[in-house]
Amino acid sequence: MNIESNEKLIRRNARIAQISMIAGLVVLVGGMVLSFQSTDQFGLSLAALLIGFTLSQIGIFFGNRWGRRPRPDEILNQALKGLDGRYTLYHYRTPTAHLLVGPAGIWAIFPRNQRGIITFEKGRYRQRGGGIMSGYLKMFAQEGLGRPDLDIEHDRENLQKFLQSKLESENIPPIQAALVFTSDKASIEIDEDTELPAVTLTASKLKEHIRKFAKGKPISLDRAQEILRVLSES
Repeated sequence: MNIESNEKLIRRNARIAQISMIAGLVVLVGGMVLSFQSTDQFGLSLAALLIGFTLSQIGIFFGNRWGRRPRPDEILNQALKGLDGRYTLYHYRTPTAHLLVGPAGIWAIFPRNQRGIITFEKGRYRQRGGGIMSGYLKMFAQEGLGRPDLDIEHDRENLQKFLQSKLESENIPPIQAALVFTSDKASIEIDEDTELPAVTLTASKLKEHIRKFAKGKPISLDRAQEILRVLSES
């Protein structure tokens, strides 16, 4: 498997994560100290706390994607290790953050690091459980699950528009999507007959699913190479 990563973007965003976290911590501590020392500076201390919290959230956002090791791209590299040279995995080089192209077609991959039990109810993914540590992470060190269904729809549309601007519509295979939970403390409890926005699985099962899909619904080598050529030129 070939891997194409935007290393410049990864290094830049890792630096942003580091600076934001440090700056957020400094401002938060400053706001707390000010609130204890000068009760008449309540407005200023509150503003410092809000700014510090905002910076910390920015740091968490960037840190979860580019600062923490192994990063999501590194986890996907390992999860898909062993796919043959007909596949190329792109990180941060296309309209979606992680894209796999090869005999299994076009796959937009959405890694998530949430712990606990993952379900799909009333049109939304939900997370529950994970223990006390999970609650702590949600508050201070990890983003919530959010709306991956909307992220998937948005990226699929953008990727479709991009490919249509480069290729004839009949040469573009359906864009598949996989929501991949990378934590070993995540479990998925979704009925098999549930209609989902994307294939939903853990990282350990991703490669097996891609290989199985390629056997059942492969695309021609010529079509895959044409898509790879377009992506390499972008």
